Amino acid sequence: MGLGGIDKISLRQARERARECRDLVQQGVDPIDHRRSERASAAAKMAMTFRKAALAFIEGHKDGWTAHYTRQWCDHFETFVFPEIGALPMQAVNDTEVVLRILEPIWKTRTVTAWNIRGRLEMIINWAKFHGYCVGENAARWKGHLTHHLPSPEQIRGVRHYPALPYREVPEFLQKLRKHRGTAAVALEFTLLTAGRSGETRWAQWPEFDLAAGIWTIPAARMKMRREHRVALSEPALAVLREVAWLKRSEDEFVFPGLEPGKPIGQHVMKTLLRFMGYNGIATTHGFRSAFKDWATEQTNFPTEAIELALAHAVSNKVEAAYRRGDLLEKRRLLSTAWGDFCLGLTPPAASNVVPFPGPVSDDRTTQTVPVAASNSQKRQPRSIPLAAKTTSISAGSPRKRHRLSSAAQLELDL
Repeated sequence: MGLGGIDKISLRQARERARECRDLVQQGVDPIDHRRSERASAAAKMAMTFRKAALAFIEGHKDGWTAHYTRQWCDHFETFVFPEIGALPMQAVNDTEVVLRILEPIWKTRTVTAWNIRGRLEMIINWAKFHGYCVGENAARWKGHLTHHLPSPEQIRGVRHYPALPYREVPEFLQKLRKHRGTAAVALEFTLLTAGRSGETRWAQWPEFDLAAGIWTIPAARMKMRREHRVALSEPALAVLREVAWLKRSEDEFVFPGLEPGKPIGQHVMKTLLRFMGYNGIATTHGFRSAFKDWATEQTNFPTEAIELALAHAVSNKVEAAYRRGDLLEKRRLLSTAWGDFCLGLTPPAASNVVPFPGPVSDDRTTQTVPVAASNSQKRQPRSIPLAAKTTSISAGSPRKRHRLSSAAQLELDL
């Protein structure tokens, strides 16, 4: 067994290698077989390119993801990552300059996409380190590393939420929506009445519905939180289902079928309808969930837990989540009924408690200094009070003494 050429290694290195070989022999390992194994392992590491690692990572995790999330991973990598570094070995990818070569061109123009790609690069590099395909610190980590070079996403564009229609305008919007009775319109109305996500509506199938009980059971595979979710259907939502029932060709058919057989309506049809109705930048399909939350919080006395469960939100407290087994379906049924009545305009919202300031006064003489006393024990202090010129007189003061004003119409006291 050779230890290396005399012109490539020193005598000291040769003695060290010889000692390692003797140690292997003592352990019952053939030094030649060990060397071949190391060379094969190194070749395998070089053969593990970023593309192979990324696809292996996606394949191993997609069972815990939604179909949309899986497609998003693949689309982002195919568009922004694979053309640049897909053929590089993982050890070469775990380099700050290589990571920045992907992120810098889109960091300021497509900030959210760039941030998502950075996090996914970090996960794949960690996966490769676990399997021995690369070593060293993760070059895509944010804290303590890339944060020193790239501005945070909040500094670039701030936090942007989906445009949401104020809940007081929802009944008027529904009246306008009902003038459009295509599949997109009824799907949008159903999404609004159930306060659901557009993807949940698009992929809804008839076997998920129990119309007699008024329950829609969405499988865990289609839910964002990967948990089965039951939706209590109000009468207006059931009416929408009865309206589209004639489109059903089989029990496995989508509730809101698209133009292509066997597929649901398109991903952007409801967004396009909102734009056609003149609500571009004013309302979004997802924003109606915010309108529902604001209405339920401000106009009803339903518990917060029922509201959050109606929105299929996860319980933030892990201890509470561990002990809560029910889904408050009956309370949510009442909540759904109240929301449906509100959307139809049957229960108008309570009046706002915001008191407007008095309007501007054009005549300087309408503001006079009037002494006002709250009680006999307090000193009377002058206060400027706006007076409107419609009545002939008004009085204010303590029981002992009254002050008569002869040219006033109305006295407004801000007590």
